[in-house]
Amino acid sequence: MKRLLSYIKKYKALVIIPFISMLFAIILDMFNPYLVKIIIDRVLKGREYSILNLVLLALAAITVGRAVLGYIKEYLSDLLAVRVAQDLKQDLFDHIQSLPFSYFDNMNTGELMSRIGEDVDNIWRTIAFGLRLFIENIICFVIATSILFYLSWKLTLFCIIALPPIAFLAMQLEKKIGQSFENISDHNAVLSTTAQENIAGVRLVKAFSREKHEILKFLELNKKNYDLNVEQSNIIAKYFPPMELFTNISIVLMISLGGILVIKDNISLGTLVAFNGYIWSLIWPLRMLGWLTNMLAQNNASAKKIFKILDLEPAIKDNEACVTTNTIKGDIEFKNVSFKYKEDFVLRDLSIKAKSGSTVAIMGTTGSGKSSIINLIGRYYDVQEGKVSVDGINVKNLCLKDLRSSMSVVSQDVFLFSDSIEANIRFGKEDATEEEIKEACRIACASEFIDELEEGFQTVIGERGIGLSGGQKQRISIARALVSDASILVLDDATSALDMETEYELLKNLHDKKNKPTTFIIAHRISAVKNADQIIFLENGHIVEKGTHSELLEKRGKYYEVYCEQFKDFEQVEGEVV
Repeated sequence: MKRLLSYIKKYKALVIIPFISMLFAIILDMFNPYLVKIIIDRVLKGREYSILNLVLLALAAITVGRAVLGYIKEYLSDLLAVRVAQDLKQDLFDHIQSLPFSYFDNMNTGELMSRIGEDVDNIWRTIAFGLRLFIENIICFVIATSILFYLSWKLTLFCIIALPPIAFLAMQLEKKIGQSFENISDHNAVLSTTAQENIAGVRLVKAFSREKHEILKFLELNKKNYDLNVEQSNIIAKYFPPMELFTNISIVLMISLGGILVIKDNISLGTLVAFNGYIWSLIWPLRMLGWLTNMLAQNNASAKKIFKILDLEPAIKDNEACVTTNTIKGDIEFKNVSFKYKEDFVLRDLSIKAKSGSTVAIMGTTGSGKSSIINLIGRYYDVQEGKVSVDGINVKNLCLKDLRSSMSVVSQDVFLFSDSIEANIRFGKEDATEEEIKEACRIACASEFIDELEEGFQTVIGERGIGLSGGQKQRISIARALVSDASILVLDDATSALDMETEYELLKNLHDKKNKPTTFIIAHRISAVKNADQIIFLENGHIVEKGTHSELLEKRGKYYEVYCEQFKDFEQVEGEVV
């Protein structure tokens, strides 16, 4: 709760004005039972009819005043809660954006969505209703208790005998309900993740006819969610009825003893009626104590999860004296680089030099560390040994924004937004001109199929590019990378879904491009890498071969074996023709 106060303090006016309104509304409300006492004792019994109009006018004024103050209180309290929720969501989203790749390696989307959505909404409800009612009930309780002692201290002492057990039950409830809410919140994240993954992968589920399996899996998780909520209901059912019992005992004691005191003329009938009105100002806070404790416990469970994320320090961030530059040329060097992912080394003693404008191709078996090289250039991960330099500057000393804005990456897993083709390409450069977009599409060989679409560049594609073939998605993602005109271009298996002819044309366009960027191509096909200035073959994180296409063929090593494997059918056909 202390951390939330720092967000609330930013809106002092939205705290002070509703608080003042609430305070005056409570004060006005406290006049009602006393005015009823006056009507009974002085007007009905004392026959002072002259003051009746004045008392009724006062009651009407109090009613109107409470309505106005109530509106101010409710509206501004809700506005405060909305502002705090907005700030929390923004801070949480901004912080998630700053976290490194390694965080997302072990975190699922559903859990993060649960934090931004459900948990922030829990805090919004607490500030809008729970916290305000909690404060309001405390003030009511204190003022009402003071008035009750003033009216009859004997009757007041007798009635509050039942109150300490209620406070004890509320504290016990808070201890148990807090853990229950935390368990439910954790499981809701798992449930959300399962639903999100299943809906996103519904085509795969249907392709393998796994609907029944997924339904049963969700059923099991949903059953656990049901059990957790039933467990919470049992806790509430165990404590709420006793709390209700003790609050009702206070009423019974008040009526019993109060009636005796009226009969004995120790207090007036009006005092007893007023006492009944004020006693409810004690009972309602106590009756709501369980519900408010419930809400505050839920709030604390959600706040812990939110601030756990906000307290994470980004493992990769700018150094205090990071170098700022707007002119990265693209000279890249790996010097004795070793990189460990979790506990295992992925790259060992790696050394590579790539001159500005050159093309470096990387081949190797699956898991040999090809993509890790690319991740180290953009400093998505940090090396454990050695250094990676761009234009002679260690990437650890370059400002991340400058480094990454100088790179365009086309990853293996093509991601396209559910938006128009133009909007997806503009993601690479928001202010790109129409000519720049068309030129990027020409180089990426995407123009031909985009022009054939009925709505052209304004065609809206489905989530993750649903509705497009694998090759079309790859060409749009390459156009997106090219439109930014970055000095470093990374194609991570980016042409695997293209046919040979389209791949050849695309790579030729890249080779002939003006202001050619330093290009890294990760591929499994010889056709994609053979024209590179430098070809690197990786195995188990080591460079086993390095050179041009012709040089590596002469060595008759790993690269030669891949070449023979991919072109053996061609050679057989060629031999048959001869």
